[in-house]
Amino acid sequence: MVFRGFWEKLKKPIIGLSPMDGVTDAAYRYMVCKYSRPDVVITEFTNVEGLARGAVEMLKAFIYDEIERPIVAQIFGVEPESYYKCAVILCELGFDGIDINMGCPCSNVARQGSGAALIKTPDLAKKLIRITKKAVKDWSEGMTMEKADVHTDIISAVDGMKNGRIFERRMIPVSVKTRIGYDNVVAEDWVAQLLEEEPANLTMHGRTLKQLYMGRADWETLAKAAEVVHGSGLDISFLGNGDVKSPEDARKKIADYGVDGVLVGRATQGAPWFFDGKEPDLKQRLNIALEHATYFAKKSGNIFGNSHFFKIRKHLGWYCKGFDGAKELRKNLMTVENVEDVERELAKNF
Repeated sequence: MVFRGFWEKLKKPIIGLSPMDGVTDAAYRYMVCKYSRPDVVITEFTNVEGLARGAVEMLKAFIYDEIERPIVAQIFGVEPESYYKCAVILCELGFDGIDINMGCPCSNVARQGSGAALIKTPDLAKKLIRITKKAVKDWSEGMTMEKADVHTDIISAVDGMKNGRIFERRMIPVSVKTRIGYDNVVAEDWVAQLLEEEPANLTMHGRTLKQLYMGRADWETLAKAAEVVHGSGLDISFLGNGDVKSPEDARKKIADYGVDGVLVGRATQGAPWFFDGKEPDLKQRLNIALEHATYFAKKSGNIFGNSHFFKIRKHLGWYCKGFDGAKELRKNLMTVENVEDVERELAKNF
């Protein structure tokens, strides 16, 4: 029987927040969960080899707030032993699940054989699922970070992040997010291979690696992949991903293509209220943008140091659309250095 953890308890259809590299950081996820309610939230993907070698800064991707639950940590890489260590770390941090990225099309990721490149090495892909599940089981039975040979700098940082909290030793589910193919569409065969390892959930983006994010997501192929999953006799959910524009569009795609749900990415940018579908007025929108910047500054000051405030600029720009003066405001927000700058620019439009 497939262990599915929280996935088994989610009411269908499932509409969740998709991981987006450089976007779905702690502040972004917090704002989405405060102003609407995705069924599941997934972090930015983080490299297992870096964590295994002691890259403490990478742990910033795993800072989360309780309102984000169920919260899933997404990881990528190619070294099985690093997956093991990373899975133990994530269990220690109290995540509700672990998702393995087998879909990133970025060249610097694929060149290393990870992300969507794992579609070309199914034996390795399956091994990574197996060892991640083993690490979760071992942790639930008493494995420690020290025994797993986690880097001492990581152990110290994780202890600090926990701030005295001790999470129940329990099994958590392992899922996979992938694509319909590398350079050709192989969705049905690829899904069948992944099912051999009984992941708790499969999410598939409707483009190949070669397509990147260009063209139209192929939901007809996603429907065929969903049929393979549903016909396997395994109790595994299958989510589609790609070009979901609105909550109504999400529900229509779920109904039309027979998937159990969707993950939504780009449509949530500058719209943390997406999952409730209630569009705020201009004043509310800009107040939310200011709150986002303020929360980011609080988090970034603790995580990076305040010199990283520039990372919020693109997020602020996404809030500026569909109203008179939006273009000029967006331009001005691309130079802000602190929350006071943001407040001053936004006040011009109140």
